[in-house]
Amino acid sequence: MARLYADEDFHYGLVERLRLSGHDVVTVQEAGRRGGNDAQVLAAATAAGRAVLTFNRWHFERLHQQDPGHAGIFSCTPDDDLDALADRIHLAIGGAATLAGQHIRVNRPGKP
Repeated sequence: MARLYADEDFHYGLVERLRLSGHDVVTVQEAGRRGGNDAQVLAAATAAGRAVLTFNRWHFERLHQQDPGHAGIFSCTPDDDLDALADRIHLAIGGAATLAGQHIRVNRPGKP
């Protein structure tokens, strides 16, 4: 299972569902790093060997392009159906040979 780092805006209900699926998820709040910018979030996740979970696709896409030497990024489209989104994230994790250096988009069906 994956080692993940949920940014400050990531829905805690998703964190709980991913934990139930066996993933090791730490939130920014649990790590005591509230208020950091996206570059700081990515740096902390990378230092901990964790892939970032975020809804902030554009900022993390730019950070990925600047330096793909990270532990992974999952940019998700928000969805009111938390179970369905957690399932899509879980499937994306399982479908990746490696998370390191990858920026994986997890979109809601019908969204680009």
